[in-house]
Amino acid sequence: MSSHTASSSNGGNGSGDSGAPRRNSKRPKYSKFTQQELPACKPILTPRWVVSAFLIIAIVFIPIGIACLLGSRDVVEVAKQYDTDCIPPANRSSKVQYIQSSANKTCTISMTIPKRMKKPIYVYYQLDNFYQNHRRYVKSRSDEQLKSSGKENDTSSCKPENTAVGGGPIVPCGLIAWSMFNDTYNFSRQNQELIVNKKGIAWKSDKEKRFGKDVFPKNFQGGGLQGGAILNDTVPLNEQEDLMVWMRTAALPTFRKLYGKIEVDLEANEVINVTLDNNYNTYSFNGKKKLVLSTTSWIGGRNDFLGIAYLTVGMICLALAMGFTAVYFIKPRRLGDPTFLSWNRGPGSQ
Repeated sequence: MSSHTASSSNGGNGSGDSGAPRRNSKRPKYSKFTQQELPACKPILTPRWVVSAFLIIAIVFIPIGIACLLGSRDVVEVAKQYDTDCIPPANRSSKVQYIQSSANKTCTISMTIPKRMKKPIYVYYQLDNFYQNHRRYVKSRSDEQLKSSGKENDTSSCKPENTAVGGGPIVPCGLIAWSMFNDTYNFSRQNQELIVNKKGIAWKSDKEKRFGKDVFPKNFQGGGLQGGAILNDTVPLNEQEDLMVWMRTAALPTFRKLYGKIEVDLEANEVINVTLDNNYNTYSFNGKKKLVLSTTSWIGGRNDFLGIAYLTVGMICLALAMGFTAVYFIKPRRLGDPTFLSWNRGPGSQ
């Protein structure tokens, strides 16, 4: 009887090692880490500490918010939407057919400078409702092909723009390069041309590491359907900065990309005439196109969000500090008073 019991006990262990210790408790092994007994700072949040913390945050955040707003307001920006204005009135009911036709799409618009703009003046194009962050679109590229001429056949991730109609790989391949923006702008004031410098608009890391100096466009836009711009096949990719700017995909459906820089000052109330080629098809997906001229300040371009965010947090902390101070003086409470515990309070105090 006793041997049968012992045999059953050994079988229940699920192991042939009868000498292994058996734990009869689910309690974890004791350690200072599991029992939260490691040395730690455990501050007591007295009213003075809480009020002081909120005041310090308010004192720091409110001036930063004001400075950010003032820096943003120093930026002079002019934007002009032209996707509808550059369609002839007779073709505005069939915009897609017009933009895909071979008709002359040259258009002239004017922009009035509201305040003096100091050089350099950055020229951006802005697209709305263009989802560059779509998963299939973002993956449709070959970074290895962009870096090295020996990897020109590495196009497996570029479908459907991976192989030309006549055979051979497309360089650069993929939907991102295929859909490159191809509107062009020419600026003038008082019948004098304004030169747009298109050098130095791409990231230095892109020119030195991500795009090879021995990689040249090959069979580009040769997949049967032209998407956007046509690249110069005699210029290496590390010198084609428009391509580098476009290949840095945007996170949001409304984005701006740098087109170039105007390196002269523009005076207030000057009228800038822009002759543009309205080539890029945003009409198929109800997109919009804007031309933007902007200066910069120490905070960068115009963006009020950062200043408003700092001001909001600072004002909330200031209001909380004042509220807690008022409560502390109007209805003070002794720190650690046990009479406020529920089991020490009478039934009538609920």
